[in-house]
Amino acid sequence: MKKLSRSTLRTLATRKGALRRDDVSSELRHALNTGRLETKTLSEWLVVDHRTLLQCAARDAGIDDRIRDLLAGFQALEDEGITRRMRGVGALLHQALAAHTDRDTAFNRLAGHNSDVVRSWAAYAVSAHPKLTMRSRLAKIRPFAADANMAVREAAWDAFRPWLDPGLEKHIPLLLPWVHDTDPNVRRCAVEATRPCGVWTAHLGPMKANPALGLPLLEPVRADPSRYVQNAVANWLNDASKSAPDWVKSICARWAKESSAKETAYIVRRAQRTLNKT
Repeated sequence: MKKLSRSTLRTLATRKGALRRDDVSSELRHALNTGRLETKTLSEWLVVDHRTLLQCAARDAGIDDRIRDLLAGFQALEDEGITRRMRGVGALLHQALAAHTDRDTAFNRLAGHNSDVVRSWAAYAVSAHPKLTMRSRLAKIRPFAADANMAVREAAWDAFRPWLDPGLEKHIPLLLPWVHDTDPNVRRCAVEATRPCGVWTAHLGPMKANPALGLPLLEPVRADPSRYVQNAVANWLNDASKSAPDWVKSICARWAKESSAKETAYIVRRAQRTLNKT
């Protein structure tokens, strides 16, 4: 396919987003695969050719000399599930950046890329760095937590969650500024990252055994005005209810007594949905 014109890209950028993979046009598929546009729906995300995109992203970041190594590493990831593959590409990019003479510039190009998939890879590249302090790791991840694209925000919390355990107790205070942030996406990220169980991620053993560890992060957002944050808090408590049902009941009862906010009422009701079923 020929290079897409600027007018075509502007038209594609204003689309609502394809609800089915079959609805993704050849022009849009090309724009997504070459990193000219970001995805707007899961269906669009699923049609992206990550191999092609990885080559384009490497050129955009100025690490062309590492393309052969990146593609060789990617071949070993092609049969992995989505999350493992995303993490794997992040690790490959971390290795490529580590060998680059101007790694900061190259990383910033990936972190600010037009493609949400590439920005997610950049978040996982931070996760792959073995020597960062948690404070530095969070500082590098925060822009991804505040990203306008939901897929990137999901990658953000998943990128630093594995580093929370062990040492969970000393890491919780580092997230306190996040739950007081003016950006609801950042507040939500701090809550989502510390969920005891989660849906498609490893469990946090210490948080399951003692969910009170997470209370300093939950209290500031128990009446948060953002439904996005409210759902995260409710889901956090619902996770905890599976291993500490009495604790969750007591927290919900106290919050309902201390707060008359409709936001708190919503959180308390949704947080106990599993308890109410049993």
